[in-house]
Amino acid sequence: MLAAAALLPVNATLGVVLAVLLVATAGVAALAHLTDARGRGYARPVAVAGLRAAVQLAAVSALIGWVVRAVPLLLCFLLLMFSVAVRTAGRRITENGTWWWTAVPIGAGVVPVVVVLLVTGLVPLKGIALVPVTGILIGGSLTATVLAGRRALDELRTRHGEVEAGLALGLLDRDARLEIARPAASDALLPGLDQTRTVGLVTLPGAFVGMLLGGASPVLAGAVQLFVLVALMAVQVVAAAVVLELVARGRLHRDAPAGGGAGHGRRGSRTLDGAEGE
Repeated sequence: MLAAAALLPVNATLGVVLAVLLVATAGVAALAHLTDARGRGYARPVAVAGLRAAVQLAAVSALIGWVVRAVPLLLCFLLLMFSVAVRTAGRRITENGTWWWTAVPIGAGVVPVVVVLLVTGLVPLKGIALVPVTGILIGGSLTATVLAGRRALDELRTRHGEVEAGLALGLLDRDARLEIARPAASDALLPGLDQTRTVGLVTLPGAFVGMLLGGASPVLAGAVQLFVLVALMAVQVVAAAVVLELVARGRLHRDAPAGGGAGHGRRGSRTLDGAEGE
């Protein structure tokens, strides 16, 4: 069995290769002029993300052995993970004060699954098992929440005329927004679905490879990976459904553009960005 240290030794060569890859990635982003909707380039965020990942993983590696020794410390660490995920998702979706609503879809997806795992004994209340499992689920829920929230709000902004038409036909605000935002928000499920469909054929995910490197049998590694994929689909479906409902009800929204745009009064701005509920 190939040891993990033999596969990826932690030495100066690894550091140099990582640095070169990060610089090259940021360089390609800059040369290709990859930008977000506001024209902000991704070269700097790519570089910062890589450096942050290095610092954060170094800190977690140093603290994890200490954290897993006591349940109170373990719960605090899990709460920190959840809080960072909420803030990250909220910032990606909107810049106003409604960002904290992202705690609802992330929590709604993760908490029930973790509770079931603890109650059934599939995952013990020990940090060495609970931290990685919960981290994977929070990460999946975070991704689904961001994708569903951004796509739904972008669609409402682009197709606000269709929302107005729905209102003119007598639909409630929530129902009019829901009809427009639902297909776009549902696309957030595609990455998870594709990963599950192609597992073992196109990709060998981290849980499977990690268990093999740790000495587990291929059958056990496959069972654990299957559990991870199904659990991820569960939390992502719940997160996407909840964030869609929050957008439709106007709990999670973006501020109207400066000036409000021609032909849009208070009701038009509310419909455009989902700024109010029913």
